[in-house]
Amino acid sequence: MKKTLIVIDMQNDFIDGSLGTKEAEAIVENVRKKIEAYREAGDEIIFTRDTHHEDYLSTNEGKHLPVIHCIEGSEGWQIREGLDTEGSLIIDKPTFGYKGWQDFSFEEVELVGLCTDICVVTNALLLKTLFPEIRVSVDSSCCAGVTPESHEAALQTMKMCQVEVY
Repeated sequence: MKKTLIVIDMQNDFIDGSLGTKEAEAIVENVRKKIEAYREAGDEIIFTRDTHHEDYLSTNEGKHLPVIHCIEGSEGWQIREGLDTEGSLIIDKPTFGYKGWQDFSFEEVELVGLCTDICVVTNALLLKTLFPEIRVSVDSSCCAGVTPESHEAALQTMKMCQVEVY
């Protein structure tokens, strides 16, 4: 069975940049080890990258979250150094969820990354909607939310929607 790891938005701005948290910093090594294990097994790895432009503050998202982050080409937009992206597809997405998952043929998907309560939950629910018969899972030790409380709430939401959380 083909396994796919989707690494959601492990970008500098979400780790220790403009929207960083100590919880996000704390998961970097766990995510690195997870990527390494998938790579060693020969499994597929896909990275997403939150991608905004100079007009971010005038967008709907920017009006609700007025913190400039993940501006394309900036240091904050980059995937954290030390996370092996070589040979992996990197998807730039302008919103919380990636709208093109239906173009893939997933058999089993695991998600890790940031932020549990925004982009991870959105992509997990999109995948579960598009592929209701496959295993979709989330490794909670490889995710962090905006707050510990919202991280836990997102994990509970995913569990209720039949995403396997461990």
